[in-house]
Amino acid sequence: MEYTIIEVPDMNDSVSRVVLSGTPYFIRFSYNDTCDYWKFSLYNAQSEPIVVGIKIVPNFPLNVFYGVTKLPDGVFGVISKLQRIGRNDFKEGNAQFIFCPVEIPE
Repeated sequence: MEYTIIEVPDMNDSVSRVVLSGTPYFIRFSYNDTCDYWKFSLYNAQSEPIVVGIKIVPNFPLNVFYGVTKLPDGVFGVISKLQRIGRNDFKEGNAQFIFCPVEIPE
């Protein structure tokens, strides 16, 4: 399986530029310290929101229930042996945020 690892910065709130399937996007990672969980949002190149505030859980396709056509063709997820992802798990290498592109037949 081919996938892209997207680095999660060691900050409670960050925005990064990523290119997925040849298209530029902005991805935002936010950490909720009260409830101890991460969420992510995806924006187009003009900073318009595509999806906002998806809770990050390990080993599950995070955008599977979002029928948004502006999303890149593929699946976002987190690879980890952990049951839940805490504040330092990306930084310490216990979890990786990934994007798996899906080829659409022509």
